[in-house]
Amino acid sequence: MSFDTLLVANRGEIARRVFRTARDMGLRTVAVFVDADADAPYVTEADVAIRLTTGYLDGAAIIDAARRAGAGAIHPGYGFLSENPTFAADVAAAGIVFVGPSPHALQQMGDKISAKDLARRAGVPVLPSSEDPADADSVGYPLIVKAAAGGGGKGMRVVSSPSELTESVAAARREAQSGFGDDRVFLERYVAASRHIEIQVLGDTHGSLIHLGERECSIQRRHQKLVEESPSPVVSDTLRSAMGSAALELARAMEYHSVGTVEFLVDDATKEFFFLEVNTRLQVEHPVTEEVTGVDLVREQIRVAQGLRLDLTQDDVSFRGHAIEVRLCAEDPAAGFLPATGTLVAYEPALTPTVRWESGVRAGSEVTVSFDPMLAKVIAHAPTRGEAAATLALALERLHLGGVNTNRDFLAATLRHPAFVAGDTTTAFIDRHEPSRSLVLDEDERAWLDGAVALWWQGRHRADAVVLADLPTGWRNARLPDQNMSLTRSDETVTIKYRSLRDGTFIVNGDTRATIHEWTADSIDVTIGDRRAHRRITIDGDRTYIQCDRGTADYRIEPRFVVPGVEEAAGGLHAPMPGVVMDVRVRPGDEVAKGTTLIVLEAMKMEHHITAPSDGVVTEVFVSVGQQVENGANLLGFDDGSEGER
Repeated sequence: MSFDTLLVANRGEIARRVFRTARDMGLRTVAVFVDADADAPYVTEADVAIRLTTGYLDGAAIIDAARRAGAGAIHPGYGFLSENPTFAADVAAAGIVFVGPSPHALQQMGDKISAKDLARRAGVPVLPSSEDPADADSVGYPLIVKAAAGGGGKGMRVVSSPSELTESVAAARREAQSGFGDDRVFLERYVAASRHIEIQVLGDTHGSLIHLGERECSIQRRHQKLVEESPSPVVSDTLRSAMGSAALELARAMEYHSVGTVEFLVDDATKEFFFLEVNTRLQVEHPVTEEVTGVDLVREQIRVAQGLRLDLTQDDVSFRGHAIEVRLCAEDPAAGFLPATGTLVAYEPALTPTVRWESGVRAGSEVTVSFDPMLAKVIAHAPTRGEAAATLALALERLHLGGVNTNRDFLAATLRHPAFVAGDTTTAFIDRHEPSRSLVLDEDERAWLDGAVALWWQGRHRADAVVLADLPTGWRNARLPDQNMSLTRSDETVTIKYRSLRDGTFIVNGDTRATIHEWTADSIDVTIGDRRAHRRITIDGDRTYIQCDRGTADYRIEPRFVVPGVEEAAGGLHAPMPGVVMDVRVRPGDEVAKGTTLIVLEAMKMEHHITAPSDGVVTEVFVSVGQQVENGANLLGFDDGSEGER
């Protein structure tokens, strides 16, 4: 099973991650891409890239691309076709090596219902479940509806009472069909105070099988992981041994080879564990296992695919320090973690502290609704958990970022939260502890940033001046007057006054002395009062992105003169993101209560419910089922009974 060229049937940071190890192993790399990804970094990093006219789910086109490029093996990455047994079988039938488990294993574990049955037969504990919604009472409330054929949070709904069941099952079926082409769902007992613990397994085609310890992935939103770490802060040696043994028993029952993950739910109170599912692929969170064990999992995948034996045994596996990973996503935590789109006008990781950045984007990348919102995974490894968390938080805060809403500030706040530091990281973490979802600035830093932005812009005006460019800003042959600039950040508008002095310094807001030490087109080094800092700056139209202690502050420059024009029509609810209208549940004249679902949008294979912000009346409906809408599109008119419409 020798091969010298590897095609990666995936995109973004996934492809880049696999390419890195493949190159280190002396393999040529092949990328596939659709038009939307033509300028993505991974496309140019491959030795050759093949354009797909259909999409990443077209297995036949990918196999044809491998033939054309002379690839002897296909690595599916994670997501897309990575757990598709038909694709794996087709790859093998084409005489190409599939870097992953057997089609039989994919078939067994790709269906969560059959996976649970196999786990029961292997003696692994499972939660009560049923494929029949009529069995909800016997399963017990609260329960969770899950897609039988997929994961990643798609097709999942928590149901607290019988009144929610019908709607939740219907919504889960729609998401499952959209995401996996299979609308089957099942019900499972929901454990609210729990931890999501998974065991990494690794096997070869000669019968050797080991596990590489656990990862905790409990901090989630919309049932999708955000923070992952290894080892778990609550898993004892005894519990690790028990879960590791259970994972290996299940893997042996399926005659598993390649890398895979057996996922468990651990009751936080009793420390009982229950089987959830098997992911028959590389996981997004695999780097934390690599960091604490020193094992390159992509390398092991490729070696197994080449027919080689594992070169380590269970006794060889040891753990060093602590690793934490976060998923940097294009989304708005303050708006319920809704996906966000736009252009990354700024994206520049800091050189220090040293962490592992695995990113599929760069400055200038377009973020669309076509793909998963994850921009990068960022991993820190340190001797202790506390040091890993602090290092990762600082790396996130020092990332210069702008143009698209992200969860960066939320992630940094989570890593610094006392509950996280203490290891209180159950699946209820976000609801219980509510880390800040946006950048928090103290009064002194906010005042300094206001002044720095205003002074950077005066430098820009001087640099752009074509007449009398060497004179100070606002120069007169008498006393220099104050200049004014209005800035808005987080919906708060302030007016900054600054005056140039004859010695080249400035007075800001009446009495604060300021000195610009260096001005460039993308930075400023300035002392305002007794605080001096050098800050990275990116300009995009009327937006100014300036780096600060805890992240990147976003300012909008308010125009000095407002040009008369057509104002936005009053009233109405707007689309929070681009998407497709899946359901319209109201008509003009309908009276609705606060929280009622009015319209259902689909974006990034997830459903998002547009709800009534208060009791009121629907006055107009502007969209229909199947319609594609852009971010901010007016969906319907809404009258809450106050003066005018909302």
